[in-house]
Amino acid sequence: MNKEAFLRWIITVLIPIVVLYSNGNLQITWAMPKEEVETVRIGANLELTGSVAPFGHSALKGMQLAVREANAEGGIFGKQIQLVERDNQSQSLYAQETMRQLIVDEKVMAVLGCAASSNTIAAVNWMEGTSNQVPVITPTGTNPRVTVRTDGRVRDFVFRACFIDPYQGNIMANFVINSLGIKRVAILTDNSSNYSKALTGTFMEQLAKNGGSVVGIQYYLQKDMDFYGILEQVIKEDPDAIYVPGYYEEVGRIVRQARAMGYQKPMLGGDGWDSPQIVNIAGTDNLENTFFVNHYSSSDPNLRVDKFVEEYRKSYREEPNALAALGYDAAKLLIDAMRRSQEITLENVRVALEKTNNEDFVTGRIYYNRYHDPIKSAVVIRFINGQQVFKERINP
Repeated sequence: MNKEAFLRWIITVLIPIVVLYSNGNLQITWAMPKEEVETVRIGANLELTGSVAPFGHSALKGMQLAVREANAEGGIFGKQIQLVERDNQSQSLYAQETMRQLIVDEKVMAVLGCAASSNTIAAVNWMEGTSNQVPVITPTGTNPRVTVRTDGRVRDFVFRACFIDPYQGNIMANFVINSLGIKRVAILTDNSSNYSKALTGTFMEQLAKNGGSVVGIQYYLQKDMDFYGILEQVIKEDPDAIYVPGYYEEVGRIVRQARAMGYQKPMLGGDGWDSPQIVNIAGTDNLENTFFVNHYSSSDPNLRVDKFVEEYRKSYREEPNALAALGYDAAKLLIDAMRRSQEITLENVRVALEKTNNEDFVTGRIYYNRYHDPIKSAVVIRFINGQQVFKERINP
């Protein structure tokens, strides 16, 4: 090897390698000098086929839009962003393999995804079992275990764009007291769903703090069809509202059957209600006087939301749902952190993410607590003539 070739080898191979000695362990990582990188490669580990594919595709469209906008603005340090997209087939094992492909084979600097909490947990568990630590942001993984291990330790490189499941319970309890002015609430909980049970627990706790009370609670299971019996039990307590923190299929049937029994008072829920199919199941008229918490509303009278909805419609000729907005914000969070880094290293980006305190997001101002959960506002949506309509934004 001649002298010139040897110098080229030193510059291209050795300079990006940084050896770290931390906690008694030798770890080799790498940095991306701004002047040497042609593109900034970001991975997307998403459910593009399988049972959760609609969620993955919505999130991906939001990510793609954010990347296109960032590249039009000059990218990161003048380098264009390349989104490396991979399908995890809505399965945990494939989510792990997809993570390996993106980090080891594709050498991405960070990963966006997965959409489902279970797939995200599987993917980051694989990552943490290796020395291949890169920043990860899930757009829609709401389970607290995404960012916190079972032993209580925070996953250093893992973040989320969405609020966690229990947070929604607090938001709805505040809305019930402060906006609806009611205190006596009955609850129907999906006893087969950790999501439903988490929302129920925090709702009851916050409602009690606010001076309200739960006058009755009944349980059902996913795929149940007949809810008349448990509805009869709670309706006889004459609650001012019924809280149903479940998913749209069962919720739609519960709403339809409650209205058929003559119950016309408010019915309440969480983001599991967010599906156009709920109108077909419940019926347009039956959904009047119902409210649910969500991450975002396309009818929110906010200039950032207006701009996002306009650009999304231009790109995809459809209305952006909450998953698209969260995919967009996940990419924006990562790009913002990279732009705030003096140099795009894995550690610099991780630290920049932890220091996020920015209002330039569609789903509201975001800053992180010590568990890497975003502290952010939520919206309450009501149904009018079968359409989701922005009711109000509730700040943390």
